[in-house]
Amino acid sequence: MPKSGQARVLTPKQREHLFEIIRQHRHPEKNTAIMQVSFKLGLRAQEIALLQVKEVARLNKTGTDFQLLEIISLPAAYTKGADAMNRSKSHYHRKSISFDMDSFNKIVKQIERLSKSGADINPEDFYPPVKKHKGKSRDLPMVDTELRIALQEYLHLRLTKGEKLKPSSPLFVTQKGGPYSPNTLQEHMALMLRDWAGIEKASSHSGRRSLITNVIHKQKKSVKVAQKIAGHVNPSTTIIYEEPPEEILEEALKNL
Repeated sequence: MPKSGQARVLTPKQREHLFEIIRQHRHPEKNTAIMQVSFKLGLRAQEIALLQVKEVARLNKTGTDFQLLEIISLPAAYTKGADAMNRSKSHYHRKSISFDMDSFNKIVKQIERLSKSGADINPEDFYPPVKKHKGKSRDLPMVDTELRIALQEYLHLRLTKGEKLKPSSPLFVTQKGGPYSPNTLQEHMALMLRDWAGIEKASSHSGRRSLITNVIHKQKKSVKVAQKIAGHVNPSTTIIYEEPPEEILEEALKNL
């Protein structure tokens, strides 16, 4: 089972069940494409929400036809902690701050001098700077057949409805025709997994965790390969995925 707070890694049967259930609900083409991108490319919900058509397809001059690309190039601005087109911007509120001992002693002396001079003291002026994530770009081959079929069918559907696509058009649009916010798409993906498919502890991160776990445990690829796919800056983040998946634990406990 996943650790507390971690998204569930789906078994092959659960993935098959998920896509079967999606086909029975409204907007099956769009929802299938969203989840295929999650499970076959390992993109975060924020990254999927920010995707534009130009990242997956080359349009003709009139925007009435397209050709899928072989490689999706994910800009650094789309990745975790980054701000892309002000759509993924979030406000950070500090809950705690920390200093090394030397810095703390210097700040105390600063405050003492200011206090003696009668100057106004604003605590926030002495907070250490927030470390900002810059994000990391990555190129991922779009070689999976089911992924390509899902994207083809979804984009063709939009064109048959009379929509003229632009390179900068959002890849996935809401019922109102606008782009998903990262939070809205995150909730929608969780809805498909937990409410529609009934998979406990699953979340929008389940596709990503399932892919990276598969790469490490079943395909026996190196952590370096998994790190490249995931777009992790630090390999220590990728190593978390070396935890045995649920199906292996079930197998070990089945015939005691």
